[in-house]
Amino acid sequence: MIVMQSKPKHLKTQRATQSRKEATHERIVEVAARAIRRSGYAGTGVADIMKEAGLTHGGFYAHFASRETLLAEAADRAGAEAVGLSADIAAAAPPGQSLQALMRAYLSQQHLEGVENGCPVAALGSEMRRQAPEVRHAATRHIKEMIDLVARQLPDWGTPAAHERAMFMVSSMIGTLVMARAVDDPRLSEALCEAALKHFSVPGK
Repeated sequence: MIVMQSKPKHLKTQRATQSRKEATHERIVEVAARAIRRSGYAGTGVADIMKEAGLTHGGFYAHFASRETLLAEAADRAGAEAVGLSADIAAAAPPGQSLQALMRAYLSQQHLEGVENGCPVAALGSEMRRQAPEVRHAATRHIKEMIDLVARQLPDWGTPAAHERAMFMVSSMIGTLVMARAVDDPRLSEALCEAALKHFSVPGK
């Protein structure tokens, strides 16, 4: 007869502790990813992030070696969320309309107002060049992913021309969103987005 032995209690406790630590780590990164888009890198402090995550300031270094390490993970999370959402929108669109759907969503009123859950490049672009290398590297990787995503929606995907057009389109989308958020005239804000969509022959929202 084979006797099934249960795992030692200390292993179960260790695994539960590790699981809780991972969940806490994820919660901190999630809060930080929203915070950097809402308040900027300079306006995002460790104490504020830990408080918003429901944790004490003292527990920060159990999860991160430095503030820059957290910012890099937050930038990575924010970029991945933005690219992932855009990919989902493109995938759900009817055949031949993926690029239009992606651009309409990016330049929508919802995205315009949803800074802390939106594109981190539009929210943080002017600050990125002053960040630590690991933060810039995370941002750069997701910018490349967004360019590739747009290029894949073009009929000549795989050609240098498609990649070049995708770079221009992504740059235009980001620039338009930055300007639309910068002005205090709602009608001008909307007109900027509509002008960009019209330029790229995307039907109205």
